Amino acid sequence: MKYRNDLRNIAIIAHVDHGKTTLVDQLLSQSTTLDAHKQLEDRAMDSDELEKERGITILSKNTAVEYNDTVVNILDTPGHADFGGEVERIMKMVDGVILVVDSAEGPMPQTRFVLQKALEEELQPVVVVNKIDKPSAQPEKVVDEVLDLFIELDADDDQLEFPVVYASAINGTSSYSDDPADQEESMDPIFETILKEIPAPVDNSDEPLQFQVSLLDYNDYVGRIGVGRIFRGEINVGDNVSLNKLDGSAKTFRVTQLFGFFGLERREIETAKAGDIVAIAGFEDIFVGETVTPTDHLDPLPVLHIDEPTLQMTFVVNNSPFAGRDGKWVTSSKIEERLKTQLQTDVSLKVEPTESPDAWVVSGRGELHLSILIENMRREGFELQVSRPKVILKEIDGTTCEPFEDVQIDTPEEYMGAVIERLSSRKAVMQEMENFGNGQVRLFFQAPSRGLIGFTNEFLSITHGYGIMNHSFSEYLPVIDEVITGRRNGALVSTDNGKVTTYSIMNLEDRGTIFVEPGTEVYEGMIVGENNRENDLAINLTRQKQKTNVRSANKDQTSVIKEPRHLTLEESMNFIEDDEYCEVTPKAVRLRKMILDTNQRAKANKNKDK
Repeated sequence: MKYRNDLRNIAIIAHVDHGKTTLVDQLLSQSTTLDAHKQLEDRAMDSDELEKERGITILSKNTAVEYNDTVVNILDTPGHADFGGEVERIMKMVDGVILVVDSAEGPMPQTRFVLQKALEEELQPVVVVNKIDKPSAQPEKVVDEVLDLFIELDADDDQLEFPVVYASAINGTSSYSDDPADQEESMDPIFETILKEIPAPVDNSDEPLQFQVSLLDYNDYVGRIGVGRIFRGEINVGDNVSLNKLDGSAKTFRVTQLFGFFGLERREIETAKAGDIVAIAGFEDIFVGETVTPTDHLDPLPVLHIDEPTLQMTFVVNNSPFAGRDGKWVTSSKIEERLKTQLQTDVSLKVEPTESPDAWVVSGRGELHLSILIENMRREGFELQVSRPKVILKEIDGTTCEPFEDVQIDTPEEYMGAVIERLSSRKAVMQEMENFGNGQVRLFFQAPSRGLIGFTNEFLSITHGYGIMNHSFSEYLPVIDEVITGRRNGALVSTDNGKVTTYSIMNLEDRGTIFVEPGTEVYEGMIVGENNRENDLAINLTRQKQKTNVRSANKDQTSVIKEPRHLTLEESMNFIEDDEYCEVTPKAVRLRKMILDTNQRAKANKNKDK
């Protein structure tokens, strides 16, 4: 059997913030791919503005680096479980994986999730223990933990003999030794290990073509672009080929453009063959999992699995009193058009119409998946309102089931009791506990996904910001009948329109936590804070102090109030209840009641309680 020794296809996988993207930056900068005069931008593969801000990879990307006349295709995959569907498809495109693990934290929940997918595909792993220069580094312990994880995930004997390289990606150093003093100012040990350990692709380019679409891109000029690997044969620009659809039918198309990957760029090429990872244009309705073959040799590959959405929200046209002030795109037609554009590339997203022309049910893989879409729309100039997230139920063998998640929590020991109590009230079941003996404990739970909606804010509060929570989708299990309570405290709701005054905040801040600053414009029905008690409280934050003389007017200027609590988009989505909306505009994120009028809302609540 022939092999392409001039090529390697690898995926790079890791838990969030273990240094995966930084490592790719270093491999790029130290390869012979980039022009010596070209400055490599920090976090080069995270091209999206949100990715750079948050330090996470949202969409998988691929690049190609050259080392000693060998092209190494590197697919940088998301570490967050909300984007796990992309991870699974990428594993089909590669022959090996680099597992990046933090030298202090060791394997984490999403490491486990992604690694399991790689081992199931029988891929050859290379372990890179990153951040070896950390004062808290424990490389020997981390390698033992990785080995334990491999055994637990039923790795075969070859996979258990994984090579290990130790690195500090941020410093651009690596070595085969776990002693930080032995670090070399080079990524050569990682490159050499890839060439030695990762299998070269089979060269069966003389056989009939098989190209499978694993990822989608979209371009206004050429439409949908299918990104994937050529598993067999050869493809050329101008070829007439068949697209084997998911429903079993086949359509004939002409390949109008072919793109290869060179460093960070995607360049047009004329031909590609077995083993290459390329992008193809010319197909009007190409979709993930479909196979391109010759018209006279229809032989599709098995269909790829696409993760089903587990969470849904209602997107509504903004109809608050402040609607249209900030946004460029505010109409239902523009919002619907934008959601349809998102569907072109995001295969884990679903958009369904409702009875109202101004509302859509948008389903995704989790809160992060949906919040990234909302944040991107906000930055593009859209205004909209979104409802509280709800889990999607499924019928399995005649039983109604709901999604459950594996939860891992690291917290100081003193907050352990409060964490267990709060999660238990949300129907989570503790499965394991590790005490590290240094005042830190690690707790493992299985929890219904709906029990975790809105828990992040509460968790940060009870652990005073010192807790770390990671969770990933586990499975669908029979629905728990008990009601899971959401937010414990009620909202402080504005009764008036106008600007917030220092005087009114001073008189009301002992009722709860205020979200707005003096001078902020508010409207009736807008949520301006969190009540100390469980019920909602209608308050007026626009009241002015009656000034009768010069002295009292000056005295008011020296008044000191507490710093208001500013909620991020995710925190706002976590905060809202079923009768509330999060209003999102390019300049603001506001919370509001669905019924704005104070009297009408009171009547509706009375009727609901009857």
